[in-house]
Amino acid sequence: MAIPNHLIQKIHQSKQNTTHEFFDKVKAKAFVKDLYQVLFLPQKINTEDQMKRSFTALHDSLFNMIITITGSEKEAEKNTDLFFKALPELYDLLVLDARAILEFDPAADSLEEIYLAYPGFFATYVYRISHQLWKQKVKIVPRIISEYAHSKTGIDIHPGAEIGKSFFIDHGTGIVIGETTIIGDHVKIYQGVTLGALNVSKEKANQKRHPNIEDHVIIYSGATILGGNTTIGRESIIGGNVWVTQDVPSHSLVYHKSEIKIKDNTSLPESLTFVI
Repeated sequence: MAIPNHLIQKIHQSKQNTTHEFFDKVKAKAFVKDLYQVLFLPQKINTEDQMKRSFTALHDSLFNMIITITGSEKEAEKNTDLFFKALPELYDLLVLDARAILEFDPAADSLEEIYLAYPGFFATYVYRISHQLWKQKVKIVPRIISEYAHSKTGIDIHPGAEIGKSFFIDHGTGIVIGETTIIGDHVKIYQGVTLGALNVSKEKANQKRHPNIEDHVIIYSGATILGGNTTIGRESIIGGNVWVTQDVPSHSLVYHKSEIKIKDNTSLPESLTFVI
């Protein structure tokens, strides 16, 4: 099948107009996986020398990614050093996240199990490293690694969101946390929760569009909380499948009241089983 020449010309022109070289997403994913291995799964990295060599390779990998984007060796060196200086604090935060899972999830037996098998923890790990790069105003890399976590776990956390310590995601599939969301400490979120905007108008790109979740809040599955002016007060419980677009005072219980009827089908005049 012949490819139209005008399509080839358009694609070529588009690539000529980019401000940086083509960015290799595979390298970004490899950096995320390799850093996770060094931090939390170090079975093959037992000595200090091995650890140092691993971190040196990771340092070089991030440096090369950033220089590809910025074209500036100075910018790449500065941002790579900033990231690795922040890494001890990020590690401490992630250990607190893992301990929160161990404390509250009755199915979790050890930190090792969480590091190996919990998608909520992996998504939180990717969020914390991508958020650090986002704060440093490194372009593209935070979004690529966030989307990698999204594709791997089903959890979509924008790197611009602000999330406090001891964050606990249980199950996690279908969670969406928008760019300007602010989440406090010791917050627990279950699957299918959306912390989103009331509308997606492009004119509001630089405004606060997503909700504030204060300390010690629990948000159960399927809840939707929208709006930049919406605040969920501390120590509140948001029940499953609720829709919230206004402030909730501290120490509140918000729930959706539904009616479920159960009947004895033996009392029905005829069978509900049909063969078609």
